[in-house]
Amino acid sequence: MIERRIAVVGYDAAELLDIACVTTSLEMANAHGARPVYRVRLITPGGHPITCGTGLTLHAQEALERITGPLDTLIVSGGVGHEAAAGNRLILGHIRRLSRESRRVASVCTGADVLAAAGLLDGRRATTHWEQAYDIAARHPKVLFDPSPIFIRDGNTYTAAGVTSALDLTLAFIEEDHGAELARRVSRSLVTYLQRPGNQAQMSMFTVASPPVNSLVKKVVDHVTGHLDADLTTVALAAGAGVSGRHLTRLFLRHLGQTPGRFVRQARTEAAAHLLVSTSLPMAGVAARCGFGTAETLRQAFVKQYGISPSQYRSTATSTTPTA
Repeated sequence: MIERRIAVVGYDAAELLDIACVTTSLEMANAHGARPVYRVRLITPGGHPITCGTGLTLHAQEALERITGPLDTLIVSGGVGHEAAAGNRLILGHIRRLSRESRRVASVCTGADVLAAAGLLDGRRATTHWEQAYDIAARHPKVLFDPSPIFIRDGNTYTAAGVTSALDLTLAFIEEDHGAELARRVSRSLVTYLQRPGNQAQMSMFTVASPPVNSLVKKVVDHVTGHLDADLTTVALAAGAGVSGRHLTRLFLRHLGQTPGRFVRQARTEAAAHLLVSTSLPMAGVAARCGFGTAETLRQAFVKQYGISPSQYRSTATSTTPTA
């Protein structure tokens, strides 16, 4: 193989960072000795310049209609123009064509909407930007969307979350293609983390979600997040709130989109993730403080939510945390 041909699909109102995170990282890999080299091309409908969502204009290097395979990787960018792109039969047809001629197919951010509209995510797990995940999932019920991870690999298809998660995905490609050492050199040049684990949550429930508008749900949520080591069964929470367990579950589903039990598990697991990175507490201590009881219970919950064990998470997160 003389070169790895990479095609990045852009369109009007695409997100500039979705494109630049990919192209800059791969060109930097070339500068650090990637062999075979990456030959990166921005392709657009008609080969016309595109106006990004930020208002800047990018000139294409090839036309979507004219490029042919084989390709190493086809990457569809996201951006505020994703709905128009997902509704454009010409774009979808050529993405389907190129996907059959590509070793890897990927999307960044809301580019998943375009891949899904092309039928390339049917029956697969996928992710996208957490703000758009619900609407995109509703339009594509055959896709198993999970808005939590930074990126997801399902076979030869990769989907990354919002915007700068393109860095994580591209570093993963570089490591997959050329090894961890080259990925480390590129990450140092980019002054970024080596690579956040793909299963790391995009955003934390403690910093993203708005306070529930329902006063009773807010009261229960505040109690949960402030007393993680207490009895937080649905029965106990309902009794403390003065309602039945069934009524509390209905309120949680209506206002938070999940049951009280699932909310408690998520809160405890995220708190454990924070303690694993910010303290040197042993696993048993982290488990006890977060209400898991035993280190094994913590491990099971952690693997279910993040796809890796607590010890792996601590090792990865602390080894990639920048120092002063």
